[in-house]
Amino acid sequence: MRNLQLGLLAFAVMLLSSCEVVGGIFKAGVWVGVLAVAFVVIIILWLIGRARR
Repeated sequence: MRNLQLGLLAFAVMLLSSCEVVGGIFKAGVWVGVLAVAFVVIIILWLIGRARR
């Protein structure tokens, strides 16, 4: 089982260049950041709306 995992890892490393891997991680991180900022802005707007009532 261990040899199979190492073989798949070696195959993935040869198949994917490091730039593609880093690019994929960066894109995922950007989207997580965008969603987090949007969530915080929505909560702030909701709290301001509740405070005005």
